[in-house]
Amino acid sequence: MSVLWVILGFILLVVGGEYLVRSSVALSFKFNISKMVIGMTVVSFATSAPELLVSLNAALTGSPAIAINNVVGSNIANIGLVLGITAMVGAISVDKSFYKLNWPVMMIFSMVLYFFLKNDSILSNIEGAILFAGLVLFLFILIKTAKKDIVVEEVDETLSIVSNFKIILWLIIGAVALYFGSEWLVNGATQIAETVGVSKGVIGLSLIAIGTSVPELAASVIAAAKQEKAISLGNLIGSNIFNIASVLGLTSMIKPIPVTEPSILTNDIFWMLGFSAVLIPLILLPQRLQISRLKGMFLVAGYGVLMFLIFTRN
Repeated sequence: MSVLWVILGFILLVVGGEYLVRSSVALSFKFNISKMVIGMTVVSFATSAPELLVSLNAALTGSPAIAINNVVGSNIANIGLVLGITAMVGAISVDKSFYKLNWPVMMIFSMVLYFFLKNDSILSNIEGAILFAGLVLFLFILIKTAKKDIVVEEVDETLSIVSNFKIILWLIIGAVALYFGSEWLVNGATQIAETVGVSKGVIGLSLIAIGTSVPELAASVIAAAKQEKAISLGNLIGSNIFNIASVLGLTSMIKPIPVTEPSILTNDIFWMLGFSAVLIPLILLPQRLQISRLKGMFLVAGYGVLMFLIFTRN
C-alpha cells in the first residue's frame, strides 16, 4: 500500500507541476514582468507549500525540530538533486540577475538562519518574524526591479490570451495536486522507511526532504523540457528562499523551533551552505552563465555522496 501511495503522489505532483508552469507563463504576460520573477513568487510559493504544511504540522504536534531537518534537507535536494536533474534534461542559461540579486539573497538568508540557530540553538518568534519580514522586502525589490528590466523571451504565445478565470483555475488545480501528491508521497515514503528500520532523523533529511522537493523537480523538469529555463532556475532559488524565510519564519512565529539534533549545526547546514555557494563557480566556469549537463551530473553526484554519508552516519 505504501508503494501505491508513492506512485499516486508522484503522478499528482507531475500534474501539479504542469498546471503551475502554464499559469506562471500566462501570468508573466498579464502583468508584463519577467518569467524569472513569476518563477520566484507564484511557483516558488506553491511548490514550497508541502514544506510549510509539514513544518507547521510538526510545530503544532510537538515535533518542531522536524521543520529544520525538512528545510535544510529540502534546500540541499533543490540544488543537488532537482537543479542537477533539470540541467541533465537540458543545459540551463543563467540570467545576470541570478548572481546580482537572487543568489546573494539566498546566501544571506542561509547564513542568517545558521547564525540564529548557532546563537542559542533555537529559532525564536522574533527571529522568525525577522526572516519573514526579509522575504517581504526581497519580493518588493524583486518585482520593482523586474518591471524596469523586462527581457523578451521565447514563450508559448497562445498563453497570452488565456482568461483570468482559467489562470486561477490552473493555479488552484496545480496547488491542490501538489498538496495531495506531496502528502501521499511523504506518507508512503515514511512508512517504507519505518518498515526497514531507518531513524526519523534520516527520514527528515532524506526521504521527507526529497518528497517535499518533488514538486520543485516536477515543475522544473517540465519547464526545462518546454525550454522555460528562466522558470526552472527562478523556481529553485525562490523555493530555497521561501523555505527559510516563509516555512521556518512562519513556523517559529507560531512555536519556537529548538535544535534537538547537534548534527544539523555541525554538519548538515554546512552541506546546505556548500551546495548554495558552489553555484557561482559552476555558472562562471568554464562556460559562463550556463549550467550544462556535465555540471548537472556533478551536482547529482554530490547529492548522492551526501545521502550515502547520512545513511552510514546513522
